[in-house]
Parts: sequence; structure tokens; C-alpha cells
Amino acid sequence: MPNHIPPTSSFDDALLQHGLEDSGIGTWNLNLATRELALSPTTRKLFGFSPGERIDYARFLSLVDPEDRTRTEHAIDRAIADATHFDIQYRIVTSRETPHWVRTRSTIVKQNGVAHLCGIVIDIEEQKQLEAALRVREGHLRSILETVPDAMIVIDGRGIMQFFSKAAVRQFGYSEDEVVGKNVSMLMPNPDSARHDGYLERYRATGERHIIGIGRIVSGKRKDGTIFPMHLSIGEMQTEGEPYFTGFVRDLTEYQQTQARMQELQSELVHVSRLTAMGEMASALAHELNQPLAAISNYLKGSQRLLASGTGDNRQKIESALDRAAEQAIRAGQIIRRLRDFVSRGETEKRVEKASKLIEEAGALGLTGAREQGVSLHFNLDPDHDLVLVDRVQIQQVLVNLFRNALDAMTDSALRTLIVTSSRAAHDMIEIAVSDTGHGIGKEHQASLFQTFFTTKTTGMGVGLSISKTIVEAHGGRMWTEDNPAGGATFRFTLPAAPSEGLTDAG
Repeated sequence: MPNHIPPTSSFDDALLQHGLEDSGIGTWNLNLATRELALSPTTRKLFGFSPGERIDYARFLSLVDPEDRTRTEHAIDRAIADATHFDIQYRIVTSRETPHWVRTRSTIVKQNGVAHLCGIVIDIEEQKQLEAALRVREGHLRSILETVPDAMIVIDGRGIMQFFSKAAVRQFGYSEDEVVGKNVSMLMPNPDSARHDGYLERYRATGERHIIGIGRIVSGKRKDGTIFPMHLSIGEMQTEGEPYFTGFVRDLTEYQQTQARMQELQSELVHVSRLTAMGEMASALAHELNQPLAAISNYLKGSQRLLASGTGDNRQKIESALDRAAEQAIRAGQIIRRLRDFVSRGETEKRVEKASKLIEEAGALGLTGAREQGVSLHFNLDPDHDLVLVDRVQIQQVLVNLFRNALDAMTDSALRTLIVTSSRAAHDMIEIAVSDTGHGIGKEHQASLFQTFFTTKTTGMGVGLSISKTIVEAHGGRMWTEDNPAGGATFRFTLPAAPSEGLTDAG
């Protein structure tokens, strides 16, 4: 409904008009009967009209930029027809070199039975320039985010994703619409996905930073369920008192493959060096043992000749020869013992570690190339029984060996699934199992599987499982294997559990 202006006003209209003009706000009044326009000085200045110039509605429309004219005219016609107000932004073309942005807000007012379209006009050119500059900067930023290889994910304080870059779409396989508004834990394998909300709650409660500002290698989970290694860096910002976290993710799959190849080459070099060293050690050992063994042989043969002579005067000589032979036997044993001490590792340094972290880091290396082989990875780790007392490097050596063996066993399998589990075992132990769908272990090989130099591979040395079993047993655990009913094999080993208070949290 149109407004009605009372015949008199308690407020000084001239004072109000003066205040509007000084504030840069112009006014206008369109007489709908005569189509004549009454413009204030500020409005005339905005539109480029001279103070005494007579203006009608058609003259006003002629100044509106052609691209905005139809839209503006329709908005005014709707306001007149519906007796409602309108608020519109448009450009005017005056003697200025470029079109100028203004904003008009108007409504229908009746006075003495005559309808008027009255309102204000505001110069918004500076606002529009700022908006255009902001759009350019946003465009540049978005262009950068869409071209950098690292994925960027923004979450709020509750872990809900707010932004998902193009690189993130490529890395994780989800579209932006599929993840924005959902919890970021969907991009993590267990046990991290189950624990992530707790990490955020702990940070909000204590303010203690554990991973913010520190890059670390973790595992990500793609839409198809595959697990891949990635480097994660997290930054924090505050908006209106609410925390937001930005994660930068770099896919390490290709990097890990390169590293794995380099390690394979290094292993080959080490293997050649080891064979050379073994040859030199064998020569040295043969030389060292040759003398005591030859002496033992001579003493025993001499004793045999003395016994054959049948005289009783040789007893003292025989006893002396046997004593000398025994001394040489002891000397040979000392040579062997020195060699054993040379190749033994000695005592290991054991610390409280997270089994899930050990598995994650070992998987980043040992499972390189699993995705390309079509292997489906599944981690079922018990977060309530996760602490073990171990030498981290040695146990990761065991895990990497089991992972690589599992991948090799599934090379020719139609179904390729690798399952890693951790669970509580008896006698304060944690059991870790690596199960595959490969060719399995034949019954004829079960008894010899962990023996040194036994292997079912054409290129294997037969020391990996033997060393792994030795490491596990040195930790107080045990290792064994079993065939799966549906095919493939499962390797299990136990490690001593550690108390929760023994762990320094680095999460």
C-alpha cells in the first residue's frame, strides 16, 4: 500500500533535506501523473543535470546504461503496478568517461490524491570498484588453489569440511559437493577416523598444539577405500572467535615409489657388498680355523700311533697330545664365538610406541604400489589396546617384510585384499595379523618356513622371515602363520603391551 504524507509535519523538512544532501544522499520524486522528475541538487550532480534543467522520466531512462536499462525499467514498472518499494543498482552514462554506479531505493507515496514514486539515490561507484577488486583477488586465489599440486581442505572447529580444493578432488576422488558439510574423518582410515573428533575436543579444551604447524606423514583414505601415504601440514585461523583449520595435503604415492626403488637399488648394492664381505669373512675364517683344526688332527693321529705301538711308556705322551688337542678345540670355539659377537646386534632400545603408528609408517613404505596392483587395503586396529614396548625400527622392519611378502603373494591372484588387524592377546600381549588372499603356504613348507635360507621365491634369499621371527622373539613375543579358509595366508605375531601412562602423546 502507498504511504500518505500528512499535510503538516512536526519535523523541519528543510533541515532533513539539508542533512541528506550533506551526507551525499540525493532524493528524487517522480510524479506518476505528469511523469516529471523532481531531483535534489545531489541527485542532479550524480546524473549530470544542470540546476535549472527540466527533466522527465524518458530523459532519466536515456541516461541508464543500455545493459541495465531494461532491468531498471521493469523494476520501476513493478513497483508502480504493485504499489511497493524497489531497491536497484544500475549504471548511468553521463559526461564521465565510464558509466557510474548508483543505487536507488524508492516507494509509492500519495499526496492530495496524486501518486508519486519517491526515494533516495546513493553513489556506489567506490563500493563497486572495491567489489571488482575483491573478485579479481578471489579469482587469483582460486586460480592458484586450483593449479597447485597440494590439496587444501578447510574445516571448522567441529571437523566439518568448509572447502575442498580441485587438487583434493583429484587426490581423494570425492567431488566438492560430496564432502563439504561432512566430517573430515571420512578421509581417514581407522583408527585416526575414530579418534579425530576427540583430538579436536582436546584442543578446544586445553589449547595445546600437537600437530598444528608441524608437517607429518599420515595415511589418507580415498573414495574407493584405498589407503595412500600423504604429507599433512595444518594451519589455524580465527574468524569471529571460531577456530578454522587449513590442511595442506601432498600425495606421497609417487614419492614413496621412487624411494622404494632407490631402496631396492641400495639393497642390491648392500647385497653385493654383503656377499663380498661374506667371502672375505669365509676366507679369514677358513684361515683362522685351519691352524687349530690341523693341530687337532696331528695330535689325534700321533696319539693313535702311540696307542698302536702297544708300549706302556707312551701314556704320558698320549695324555699331553690329547691336552694339546683340547686346547686347539677351545681355540677354534673362540674364533667362532668372536664371529658370532661380530654379527650380533646386542641389546635393543625399547620404548612405548603406538602399534597403529608403527603400522601406518611401515605401510607408507611397505605398501607402495599396492593401489597400482589393484590391492584393497583394510586396517582394523583396536584403539583401546594400541601401546606396545618395542624397538620401533626393528618392528617396522618386520611389518615392511610381511607387507612386501603379502603383495608378492597376490601378484597372480584374481582377488587381492590385504587386511591388517591389531587386538588384545593373552598374557598382556598385543597381537598383530597381516592377512592376504595370495597362494597361501603349502603344508610341505610349514615346518621350514622360518628357517634361515629357506624360501619359496625364485629370487628370495630366505632370511626375511627368519630375521623377523628372531626380532619378535627377542621382544618376548612369538610369530606363526596359518592358511586362510578362503585362500591366502595370515602371519601373526605378538608384542608386549605397555601401560597408557608410559606414552608421551605426539598426536
